[in-house]
Amino acid sequence: MASIRTRLGVTYAAAMIVAMGAFAVAVSATRTARGYQELGEQALVQSDQVLALLREARAARSEPLVALDSVAGESRPVARPTAALSSVLEPLGGYFMVLDSDDRAIYTSRAMRQLNDSLQAVLNAVAVELPLTGRAAIVELPMDTVLTGSLLLVARRDTAGPPHISRVIVGVPSDIVEVPGALLWGTGLLLAPLVILVAIGAAVLVGRGTFRPVEEVIAELSAITDGRSLHRRLPADQSVGELARLTSTLNAMISRLETSFAGLRRFTADASHELKTPLTVLRANVERAMSPRTSPQERLVALEEAMQEIARMTDLVDSLLTLARADEGRFDLHRERVPLEPIVRDVFETAQILGEDGGLTVSLPAVEPADVQGDAVRLRQLFLNLVTNAIKYTPRGGRVDVSLRRTSEGEVAFMVRDTGVGISAADLPYIFDRFWRADRARSRASERSGFGLGLSISQWIAHAHGGTLTAASRLGRGTVFTVTLPVAPPPANVVTSAGAVAGERAATARPESAAD
Repeated sequence: MASIRTRLGVTYAAAMIVAMGAFAVAVSATRTARGYQELGEQALVQSDQVLALLREARAARSEPLVALDSVAGESRPVARPTAALSSVLEPLGGYFMVLDSDDRAIYTSRAMRQLNDSLQAVLNAVAVELPLTGRAAIVELPMDTVLTGSLLLVARRDTAGPPHISRVIVGVPSDIVEVPGALLWGTGLLLAPLVILVAIGAAVLVGRGTFRPVEEVIAELSAITDGRSLHRRLPADQSVGELARLTSTLNAMISRLETSFAGLRRFTADASHELKTPLTVLRANVERAMSPRTSPQERLVALEEAMQEIARMTDLVDSLLTLARADEGRFDLHRERVPLEPIVRDVFETAQILGEDGGLTVSLPAVEPADVQGDAVRLRQLFLNLVTNAIKYTPRGGRVDVSLRRTSEGEVAFMVRDTGVGISAADLPYIFDRFWRADRARSRASERSGFGLGLSISQWIAHAHGGTLTAASRLGRGTVFTVTLPVAPPPANVVTSAGAVAGERAATARPESAAD
């Protein structure tokens, strides 16, 4: 495939040739029109000269210029030229004729008499039809005549001229203004190679300056060969709007790729680190269980610890598989109308059991009935992740509050508030990153630290249901996680009166736990 420069050169050359042809045709047409206008003016001047000679001859000569003769078969005398008329007009050159009052040619010039009889008859017929307004008529001449091309005719009349003369017809050859087609095309063919060379040269010069920034962009892109060189950026040329937008778009894409590659490297390193420890423990336990010096009781302990590590790795693999499917959009949610109150109360009961082991107070200060459109299993996983996370990082004697409230914006908010170790302002923007765990207080707060994937999965579940998951925290003062979900519209068959709704809520309400 030809390069853009080659196509630009060919296109530019073709455009130049077409423009040259159009310009030549326009110049030829303009020159021809202007030439015919000048010929018309010249014919009028010659006709005025003929009329002026006739007026002067009439005033200077006593004998008439036109005589009348009786001709058999004619109802009235026929005009004929006298020797005086011939002597006056014969010295004049050019093509002209003098017509009498009956529009008969009584005199024709020497040049006009050299034309053949058929052409003279045509000229006479055209001359009779010519108006006396100075407008011209063009008569095409045959190839066997003395002239070539055409003859431009005009008619003039002088009331002060000799009697029995009605008009003077003057013709001017038009071949001097008509550009022959062979000459026009021959000139074009001679100039075409020069025009093509000039056009190609101009295209090369223009293309060299235009595509130099493109070549720089190509060179810079070629230098970015792997993930380690994604820190490089393309030079932004602000003088070219389209190229500036292109480089800006490419730089933004490279920045996203750099972020993705960095996240992938970090993800791989973290996953390897998370798998390395349980695999090491698992191998040590298996080797201890296989040792002949190990007692049956110690072997059972080793196998139990190995099973715990296997369960831990299974949870990690399941979490990674969940996130991978979510990233690829292959994780379909079973959407249905889900009441949140039973799910929240079930999660609250589980949190009470977990809180008792940790010496925590778990309460449910408020729960309002609300339905959402979503997957009940995933929503329970979302709420349970947040509650267990709060319990895990709250020291003994602390408090965890769980609530479900409707908002004025037509949404429902699930909130988990704890009095735990909190999160520093520097770490707060990264808590939803995969495998992220704070290096200080939160990492040391519990020996049961997870993999750092729970909040990432929770955020995905919230987004998949059209909601949001936000966090607010201060180091040493606790954390608040808030899930906001859109409320499902009421079904069509639900009674909407205030009394009926209130009665239904009162009938279906469950008594709150004593821990509230």
